[in-house]
Amino acid sequence: MLKVENLNVHYGNIHAIKDLNIEINKGEIICLIGANGAGKTSTLHSISKLIIPSSGKMFFEGEEITNLSTTEIVKRGLIQVPEGRRVFANLTVLENLELGAYLKTNKKEVEKDMEKVFNRFPRLYERKTQLAGTLSGGEQQMLAMGRALMASPKLLLLDEPSMGLAPLLIQEVFNIVQEINKEMGITILIVEQNANMALKISDRAYILETGNIIKSGNAKNLLHDEAVREAYLG
Repeated sequence: MLKVENLNVHYGNIHAIKDLNIEINKGEIICLIGANGAGKTSTLHSISKLIIPSSGKMFFEGEEITNLSTTEIVKRGLIQVPEGRRVFANLTVLENLELGAYLKTNKKEVEKDMEKVFNRFPRLYERKTQLAGTLSGGEQQMLAMGRALMASPKLLLLDEPSMGLAPLLIQEVFNIVQEINKEMGITILIVEQNANMALKISDRAYILETGNIIKSGNAKNLLHDEAVREAYLG
């Protein structure tokens, strides 16, 4: 579904991503784990074209997307939920969700998608007229995910969805990620510092260290890999 070949990213003299190769098959949950500064977010931003890579190629559903704009990437169903949620604090829950569907022109389709989001996140329905900035951290994460679902993603890129959340909410967010994958058939690439939880729900994983993929494979196998446990699972 998504293939990234020999991706390189530079920030001035800093070589942040070095000849990175990843492949994601339809229906999978793939996690990208690594320490702070490993290049996880840079990888997602390169795929979304929020930053322009120095070199490399990217293919989505067989089409080369290397030189497409962010808008064109979104049109093809490749949607990112940013780190830190980034909801529009001064807009209501409903307005935030409507912005997720800004490329859609069919009102009935938008209404149908809105209904699906509210069924998935009943708390958002209860707070639909509330300003997003007044929601709890967990509710804002649900709103950010709901907003992404309004764009009808084929591949959902999740950047640190558990960041700053209480343990009970972290479990809930990971449950939601699994439901989105299994029940809605959406392929997911998740970047997470909570490596333990990410590996538990993923099919496969890539481990990133200073811009290099140092290990990849079946997520459950990596979860029990002694070197991985020591380095990332505590």
